[in-house]
Amino acid sequence: MQPINLYELKETFNDKGILICFAGPFSHSIIEELGNAVKRHLEAEQITKASLMDVFSIFIEQTQNVRNYAELMAKSGNRERDFSSGVIVIGKSDDRFIVTSGNIVDRNDIRTATAQLEALKDLDKPGLKAAFKEQMRKEILPGQSAGLGLIDMARKSSEPLQYSLREIDDRYCFFSLRATV
Repeated sequence: MQPINLYELKETFNDKGILICFAGPFSHSIIEELGNAVKRHLEAEQITKASLMDVFSIFIEQTQNVRNYAELMAKSGNRERDFSSGVIVIGKSDDRFIVTSGNIVDRNDIRTATAQLEALKDLDKPGLKAAFKEQMRKEILPGQSAGLGLIDMARKSSEPLQYSLREIDDRYCFFSLRATV
């Protein structure tokens, strides 16, 4: 490992409003420990309980999405990339909290999520509520997600969810998702 200037790293975090950042494998125990740290940190920020729960809920949803995708890739036998490693950042800008996650994904696997994100971005709060109810009524096939996570994050966000894809190669990209509370 190359030497790192931790002072510069800390200053970068301060300049960007980063409160918490983790990069590495998202195991169940790491998510749990990070969740506890996030809760304690947010409680120290003295924010409303509703905002704390929204930030925490979005943090959990995003980390579980990364973990679930890594498990899916492991079950499929795909070992071309390190799917278990992701990044999660919680930052603050003015009075708003921003929760951002990122991980490597197969381009073919991200189309459904990006289509859902595009459909959600133009919905207002009543529209998101209706979409949530509609999704809850749908039949869930074995091995399939209920598909409520993105809608729930969108409902808890004060702005539309934002995403980006950074090309890695012909098959893979780095998917980033941002929610603002």
